[in-house]
Amino acid sequence: MRAGPNLLSTILLVIIMLALDAYVFYALRSLMANAAPRLRGVVFTLYWVLSAVVMASIVFYGKIPWAKFMQARAYYLTFAFSFSFSKLMVALFLFIDDGRRAVMWVVEKVRSAPAVAAAVQAREEGNRETDGMSRSRFLLKSGFLVGGTLMGTLLYGLSNKYNYHVRKLRLAYPNLPPAFKGLKIVQISDIHSGSFNDKEAVKRGVELIQAQKPDLVLFTGDLVNDRSLEMDDYMDVFDKISAPMGVFSTLGNHDYGDYYPWPDYDNNRRSRLKAQNLETLKGIHAKMGWRLLMNENKILEKDGQQIALLGVENWSMNPRFPRLGDMKAAYEGTKEVPFKILLSHDPTHWDGQVRTEYPDIDLMLAGHTHGMQFGVEIPFFKWSPAQYIYRQWAGLYEEGKQRLYVNRGFGFLGYPGRVGILPEITVIELV
Repeated sequence: MRAGPNLLSTILLVIIMLALDAYVFYALRSLMANAAPRLRGVVFTLYWVLSAVVMASIVFYGKIPWAKFMQARAYYLTFAFSFSFSKLMVALFLFIDDGRRAVMWVVEKVRSAPAVAAAVQAREEGNRETDGMSRSRFLLKSGFLVGGTLMGTLLYGLSNKYNYHVRKLRLAYPNLPPAFKGLKIVQISDIHSGSFNDKEAVKRGVELIQAQKPDLVLFTGDLVNDRSLEMDDYMDVFDKISAPMGVFSTLGNHDYGDYYPWPDYDNNRRSRLKAQNLETLKGIHAKMGWRLLMNENKILEKDGQQIALLGVENWSMNPRFPRLGDMKAAYEGTKEVPFKILLSHDPTHWDGQVRTEYPDIDLMLAGHTHGMQFGVEIPFFKWSPAQYIYRQWAGLYEEGKQRLYVNRGFGFLGYPGRVGILPEITVIELV
């Protein structure tokens, strides 16, 4: 019987992983040649046990009932990814060194000149004398240092997933009605309640939101990962969020349940359970006291003056994500309102439609990217892999008179941690 494509792919992946394990282990054995025998035994055993765990999960992944162990799955995938990627980093340095030595060997053989061989040997000896180690030894140690640092960083990031960070900014607008001067908005986004495993930590995050004493709270989508039932244990946490002018929300791509294998999917990926799940989720917003804006707007009034709050369903330039937002419907009736805020989950909506077709949208609030939950943010420097996918991926962006703020997310998804890009509570004061 001919093996299926999935089986062949698994076999090929296992072969590649075994080759990687052997390649790195050979270098590890060389690196620890002078270590105590007992230490070598412990390190080598641990290396192969961890490698075997990753390998076994690759082979039996489809047979593991991950739906019952979603929390464990996230932590396991973090370990498996960080361990495997770290080995790839080590292998890269080893490959560079092997390539260097191969070139030198070829040069020596092709030219067959004793002088060349002597020069090569002298260069290696010079490296030992000058640097205290051969070039090969240096690359070997560098590879393990980079790989170990990467794995350690990802594991350390597990402790940051509830390390909520308040970011404050003041935005000045000449067209802001005087009655709204000093309006304090708290934006949160991407809660992803299905990823939580520490209710007390989430409560502290909500208390931190309330401690900002907001006039208005705005949520920009992705309340859950897939299913409304993920909010069962957290409704009594998030219903504590309140503000004098209200709590308003919109939907994100995960809220539609598109990434869950609903058992009653038909050939057109229609599902009664999926549709029911979305209606239940909408009801959860209402039960928590959140006003869900579904391609509509709300006019906020104070002292006879007005600002408009618009909210659309998910709208993305990426075809992988839903494009259900209807700006025309959300904008209707707001043309004469002097100041407008838009809630739209995906920041690509700003360049894709808002800036070009609705130039009087003063401020758009988005989320979605999480800042990839990995990066570096220090004064005058900001980097994340997210910037290679999204033009606007975290923080404030300005084009002409329009502004976009991309929240880094309150929760987390996939990787149950944060490295450099901390979970965010945004406080915006309008002046």
